[in-house]
Amino acid sequence: MSTSKNSKILVCDDDETLCYLLKEQLLEEGFSVDTVYDGKYAIESIKRSNYDILLLDLNMKEVSGEEVLKFVKDYNANLQVVILSAQDEIRKAIDCIKAGAYDFITKPYVFDELLITINRAIEHKELLVKTEVLTKEISKKGSDSIVGNSAPLRRVLNLSNKAAVSESNILIEGETGTGKELLAEYIHKQSARKDKPFVVINCASLPDQLIESELFGHEKGAFTDAKSTKQGLVEIAHGGTLFLDEIGELSLTLQPKLLRFLENGEYRRIGGITTLTSNVRVIGATNRNLLEEADNKNFRKDLLFRLNVITLTIPPLRDRKDDILLLANHFIKEKSPIRSPKHLSQRAEDILHNYSFNGNIRELEHIIERALIFAESEIIQPEDLNLPQSYQLQSKKMSDLDGPEEILSMEDLERWHIKKVLDKNRWDRTQTANQLGISPKTLYTKIKKYELKPV
Repeated sequence: MSTSKNSKILVCDDDETLCYLLKEQLLEEGFSVDTVYDGKYAIESIKRSNYDILLLDLNMKEVSGEEVLKFVKDYNANLQVVILSAQDEIRKAIDCIKAGAYDFITKPYVFDELLITINRAIEHKELLVKTEVLTKEISKKGSDSIVGNSAPLRRVLNLSNKAAVSESNILIEGETGTGKELLAEYIHKQSARKDKPFVVINCASLPDQLIESELFGHEKGAFTDAKSTKQGLVEIAHGGTLFLDEIGELSLTLQPKLLRFLENGEYRRIGGITTLTSNVRVIGATNRNLLEEADNKNFRKDLLFRLNVITLTIPPLRDRKDDILLLANHFIKEKSPIRSPKHLSQRAEDILHNYSFNGNIRELEHIIERALIFAESEIIQPEDLNLPQSYQLQSKKMSDLDGPEEILSMEDLERWHIKKVLDKNRWDRTQTANQLGISPKTLYTKIKKYELKPV
């Protein structure tokens, strides 16, 4: 299977006729191709653009192929270099492979053989990038699938599917722990960029200089610890998606640099004077109201408007009651030892279903993780959930006691009373409605409103 789609190649050879013919052949295969006729122009081109492959002649007038290779290995180690060598240069070509070139092809070349080498080099580069992404992602863990079937979640996923097919930047809003990164990755996987990198940076976890270095890279010697040139995440994510988590925490110093990049894809490494470009889709996420932050001069309005072409809001878990037990059982399955599976008791399910989850899905995950540790049998009991004491008292008075011992709101009191009569009548709705003096239809409405379930 060809990997040529969207790949960019730079041909560097002092034989202009060869460059012309090779460019025409590669264009027919679907590559984007630039040509230069000396090593110094190759270096300038590499500084300006992101290339996947460099086809490099060794003998050129001003700057040799060996010098260009040395520059590439220091400047952009992921750029794959294929040496175009004459028959009498094979020893030099082998030395170039030892120095970091991917492979060599002798001239006159057989195009089909060269094409195979190019596609293998592209596959090798993509593997390197994926490995680098995995090592650079910050605090990325957990399942890569979205669990849930509630109406609010289905609405968000429906909008996400529509947003995914566009190239527009996206802002994901939601409370902490709602799964904003998971939704961003879901959008990436539904998009045309799904085969390219999905790169994550948490804007709240690093100081300004480190965030700028992570985003845009730096040149050797740019600051004290800059002992070598480093690619930024915008460069690594080229062709893919860059996810900026907690973007509301980005300082006012860095916001103009991000704005410039969003406007035209241009950036500079720290300490660099060359303007580079990268084609990435940016998805930002925040638990703040960025419009209010902009009104308070804490966030640039022009950056906000550039970023939130599409805005998606993830509802908190308390508004997705139908997803709570699905998620709980998902975490139990994911975190339980294979040989000793556990499950929730009915009372534990009821308590989780009615819990507020201020920490959202992340809090539910931690609750389940604790419960699996504390549970002494295969059944997880309410006490194993280790919920806050105040909630344990509330849940107790709603079920175990004959009547509430503390002052409740009218809604809580009504919920408690209806639940008690339903349980007493073994959920015979007609009998319960008669005893409460309401119609069966009204009782059904109350059951739905309070999300009541039989014990």
